[in-house]
Amino acid sequence: MKTVLTSGAFDLIHYGHIRLLEEAKRLGGPDARLVVILARDETIQRLKGRPPVIPEDQRRAVIEALRVVDEALLGYQDLDMATVIERVKPDIIAVGYDQDGIEAMAKKAIEEQGLKVEVKRISRFGQNDLDSSSKIKRKIVEDRFSAY
Repeated sequence: MKTVLTSGAFDLIHYGHIRLLEEAKRLGGPDARLVVILARDETIQRLKGRPPVIPEDQRRAVIEALRVVDEALLGYQDLDMATVIERVKPDIIAVGYDQDGIEAMAKKAIEEQGLKVEVKRISRFGQNDLDSSSKIKRKIVEDRFSAY
């Protein structure tokens, strides 16, 4: 059984998140175990300049409740990929289409530790859909104020 690791903020769960998780698990084969690392509230604030809508403990619980996910953990505030890899021991790390920084950190940690872990990128799903939390927030604001 292979372990697949993926990560993200997962604020305002949407179809893009579901597809990412499904595709990540598929990378490990039929008996794969999917572990998801969720960004901490402080990490999201630091990286995106705004806090998440949903608090970290609730985001983790929602992700872990999804059938495709075997385990969901809160990440480290300093984005320490080496510690995450050491803890989870993945065979594959699946990164989203917009996770260049995570991909670079994962590859660096793998190289430094001399590990045999594959890093695979999941492509984007539909460019016109509500496939990001930012798009969902914008649509809510636009719809709310266009009604007046």
